[in-house]
Amino acid sequence: MDLKSKIREIEDFPIKGVSFKDITTLTRDKDAFNQAVSSMIDDLKDKEVDYIVGPEARGFLFGAAVAYGLGVGFVPIRKPGKLPGETTSFEYELEYGTNTLEIHTESIKKGDRIAIVDDLLATAGTVMAATKLIESLGGNVVALEFVIELTFLGGREKLEGYHVNSLVKYD
Repeated sequence: MDLKSKIREIEDFPIKGVSFKDITTLTRDKDAFNQAVSSMIDDLKDKEVDYIVGPEARGFLFGAAVAYGLGVGFVPIRKPGKLPGETTSFEYELEYGTNTLEIHTESIKKGDRIAIVDDLLATAGTVMAATKLIESLGGNVVALEFVIELTFLGGREKLEGYHVNSLVKYD
């Protein structure tokens, strides 16, 4: 099945000039959603992953399903103030300011093998921040999995040294 055909494009959202890639049309299609999750599971099955980490919010959708399929735990990365208990945070630069991600401090132990699963690879800002956050806790990021990659934004080039897999590419 052509997964790209299951992704709705919405022009000029959230701002004029942006072509938003809406994955809700893919997730509501049981066969497309199953194929996307199964493809990520297949790519990860020989990587001895201990945990799947999913950044808020769409990383939760795919990450939890992939974790279930692999029989491993799922760890959320969230925006500040959303996780109870002790957290570790990482602040990173955006085009117009900064953003911060947080994870429960006890979620990742030294040597844990982690795969990050998210819906979109664009400029790589979020996944680079998530990677640094995991590595600051001693985790070993063994793979980065995405449903969509916007190749024209060059995010993959910033992730040299990591295994990167994306299911649908937009040039």
